[in-house]
Amino acid sequence: MSSKRDYYEVLGVSKNASPDELKKAYRQLARKYHPDVNKEDKDAEEKFKELGEAYTVLSDPSKRDAYDRFGHDAFDPTKNPGFGGFEDMGGFTDLFDLIFGNASSSRRRTGPQRGSDLEVRMDISFEDAVFGLEKEVEMARVETCTKCKGSGAEPDSKVKKCPTCQGTGQVKSVQSTPFGRFETVRTCNKCHGEGHIIEKPCTECRGQGKVRKNRKINVRIPAGIDTGSRLRIQGEGEEGIRGGGPGDLYITIVVRPHATFKREGYFLISTVAINFVQAALGAEVEIPLLGGSKQKLSIPEGTQPGDILTIKGKGVPHLHSTKTGDLKLIVEVKIPTKLTKKQKELLEQFYEEDDKSNKKGIFNKVKDAMG
Repeated sequence: MSSKRDYYEVLGVSKNASPDELKKAYRQLARKYHPDVNKEDKDAEEKFKELGEAYTVLSDPSKRDAYDRFGHDAFDPTKNPGFGGFEDMGGFTDLFDLIFGNASSSRRRTGPQRGSDLEVRMDISFEDAVFGLEKEVEMARVETCTKCKGSGAEPDSKVKKCPTCQGTGQVKSVQSTPFGRFETVRTCNKCHGEGHIIEKPCTECRGQGKVRKNRKINVRIPAGIDTGSRLRIQGEGEEGIRGGGPGDLYITIVVRPHATFKREGYFLISTVAINFVQAALGAEVEIPLLGGSKQKLSIPEGTQPGDILTIKGKGVPHLHSTKTGDLKLIVEVKIPTKLTKKQKELLEQFYEEDDKSNKKGIFNKVKDAMG
């Protein structure tokens, strides 16, 4: 007696289920147990195969009729020598693809295929990320062989239609059994699904019709880009197969750090160093901007260490916009380590004046408090 579960039980339907009910049940369970979706379940692959087997039989009227009459024995090659086993019915993955709208594996081999996407990393300087640039990118990609023009054959040789599959890339076989006729479709072993045979393969591409070549293209990097950004260059990936469109090129940006400037969003952050006299009295100083130019900056009277001064519009441009961020300058006050005699005297005089002012202020406050 067969150890396999009843196919109707596997799909969770009754024996009089309609084709639409069978398809609906299979779609729901196949999504649930597909190995790519349910990776954590170790039994998912076996359940998925079991579902495929059950649906392959019950969705075919002749196979379903044979199963209803003889059960699993209908497809047992030991009890039915004219039948080659369930594997003759085709692959479960192809069945899943067919049910969910994708082409079968045999069709994928013979139909147009889109080229693969390519991805390269581009390292750029901090300034280039802020201001943008045009840069040449070099990458290797698969292109049509210029010698054979993609045919895979030497120019003086011929490409013949495969005599086994007659150019279809597929071979059909029909088996007659006591339970009915079973038709299977397989990829042609002679031409491997191509539909043609090359007598003399091209020496440049070895019959593949494609070669790997280095290619250079100019890429525009927009102003304001940052590390981790990806640029998509449409149609610059690998060429397609059998008339399929080309893939795309993706460029991942990595920005090198700057010695004096940092970035926070669209703000540029730097420092401005002044002496304590400039901080106390105020001053006008010249500061370097990113890119090498300079600009004058007014230091307000009484500026403290750590204060932040802002210069509008000197930060990072917004991507694909006319807006620009600001430059934020953190104030650093330099304290001299060596003083002349006169400088010391002036500072001591300043301290005495400041000390008297503070003492007078304190005395007046106490006097006022005492009435």
